[in-house]
Amino acid sequence: MRRTPDFLAKGHDERDPSPWLALYLDQSTPLPDDVKAAWLTDSSSGSRQYLLPFLRPIARTTIVLIQVVKVFVPRNWSHSRLLHRILAWGLKHFVSPEANWLILRHFHLGSQVLAFIGRNSPAPVGTSPLEPADIDALKDDLFLKHDLNLFNFVIRLTQALRDRGLVLGRAAAPDFSMIREPEVRLEDMPHGKFNFLDLQSAIELFTPLYQLMLTDNDFWRAANSLQLDETIGIYTATLLAAPEHLILVNNKHPLVPLSTLRAGHRLVIHGLSTEMLHSLLQRTKAAHGGVPGDLPAAEEASAGVPPLA
Repeated sequence: MRRTPDFLAKGHDERDPSPWLALYLDQSTPLPDDVKAAWLTDSSSGSRQYLLPFLRPIARTTIVLIQVVKVFVPRNWSHSRLLHRILAWGLKHFVSPEANWLILRHFHLGSQVLAFIGRNSPAPVGTSPLEPADIDALKDDLFLKHDLNLFNFVIRLTQALRDRGLVLGRAAAPDFSMIREPEVRLEDMPHGKFNFLDLQSAIELFTPLYQLMLTDNDFWRAANSLQLDETIGIYTATLLAAPEHLILVNNKHPLVPLSTLRAGHRLVIHGLSTEMLHSLLQRTKAAHGGVPGDLPAAEEASAGVPPLA
């Protein structure tokens, strides 16, 4: 059963206004109400407030130590399958229902966004969608496959455009048929007595494990795939001729690799950026009546697709 967030249950007190209620009611960030409620419930949890400040420096120190240790182990040493089994076990038994729901949604939303770009490109390319039905489905190397899919998609798309002498531009009749709400439900997530860990704390804990059990190439690629948020945002904004939607995409320049120490925090930004981008595509799909077709800018504005600026 879905629980009502504390900041909604308590209502508004003008002498002690809730920052979480303000963020929930604010409409400048394009998120569905249920997603925003889950995100803010997780962000306002005791785990996020009291545990994360201690976990984050420990996790980052561990990343440095593991990097030193991996100097002395074979370069291609990895245990991806075991890693994913441990991650799935940890998510199922210790991570909050809201965080697990957002994680599962992320695979679906990311797949849909790539499918939208691939299908509406002047040189269409196929994708390899990842749509896990539950946490156990993550055991099939899905975190690693997610990173590989992203880089492979960018390579296939740009090669297809170059081979045909084309550039990405505004899609005259965009196809939104792949954009939809995932079937995963918050109510189906584990609700055990130990499922208390918030999303950011879980990511900080899992990041050193990810580094330990993957090759340096896989871990580095995973960390720097986050900078492709800008790339995917630019592709989508170009197809929609809506550059104003890029204002909330902020995961650093794709051509400037960053240290892996902040990968946990940037992964949270990555998840939120994907949610907002998918929400914008849903709103634009609704403005188009749910079918491919051109829509004048004035009609689009009146149909409730607000700019982010």
